[in-house]
Parts: sequence; C-alpha cells; structure tokens
Amino acid sequence: MIYFIVYLFLEVLLSVNISSYIGGLNTFFEIILTAFIGISILVNFRKTLVENLTAVSYSCIDLKQFQTLNLFTLLGAIFLIIPGFLTDILGILMQFSVFTTMLVNRYNVKSGNCKTDFSQNNTQNHTQKDSDVIDVEIITEHTSIK
Repeated sequence: MIYFIVYLFLEVLLSVNISSYIGGLNTFFEIILTAFIGISILVNFRKTLVENLTAVSYSCIDLKQFQTLNLFTLLGAIFLIIPGFLTDILGILMQFSVFTTMLVNRYNVKSGNCKTDFSQNNTQNHTQKDSDVIDVEIITEHTSIK
C-alpha cells in the first residue's frame, strides 16, 4: 500500500511539472502516442517472443531470464498504455533489452556459449555436406537419324 502511495505522489509531481512545461495539448498528444506505441508492442509481441526463444535455444539465456524478459516487455507495454509520465518512462526503459538484461542479470550472471550467428553455423553445415558430394559431368550427344 505504501508503494502505491509513493507511486501516486511521484506520478502527480512529475506529471504536473512536465505538463506545465510542455503544455496541455502536447501532454494529450504524448498520452495518445505512448498508448499507440504500447498497443503496437502488444500486437507485435510474437517477434520478441521468437527472439527470446532463439536466445534460449542457443543458451544465451536460461528459462528464468526468458520469463523475466518477456514479463518486462509485456509490463512495459502496459505501462505505456496507462496515462502518466512516470509510467511512460518506466515502460520505455523496460522495452530496451539493455536495461532489462541488467535487471535480470544483476545477481545471476551466466557465461554461456551464445551462438546466435546463423550464417556461420549454416555455412559450416553446408561445407560439410558438400564434401560428401561427387561431381559428375553429363555429356549428351545429339545424334539424330535423317
């Protein structure tokens, strides 16, 4: 309960100061713009989920980090939809993977083998397959009876 009261106090102070500085119309446009950004993040969440699944499959992050990163993305999008400057700032910070990774890895630093270069992995498999191929030249003779 005390955290909610502290949040409301900070939100009101920040909103009043920024709104008085940029004006009422710009505050309205900022609320509409961040709401649309939050909705578009929620709509395009599949791409972020696929990127995080790829990171899990290549051992860049573990399952706990995967859950936390996805939670931060969803929570940040919801914060962007909620009107207010403090929630918008927190929502934007949660969208950047640098900040969320710092929060996730604050106490749990994992030094895994992260192989996210798909082209290098693909060319290695391709050259290995090509070494088993025998090159053959087919010569066709066109002989016709006239």
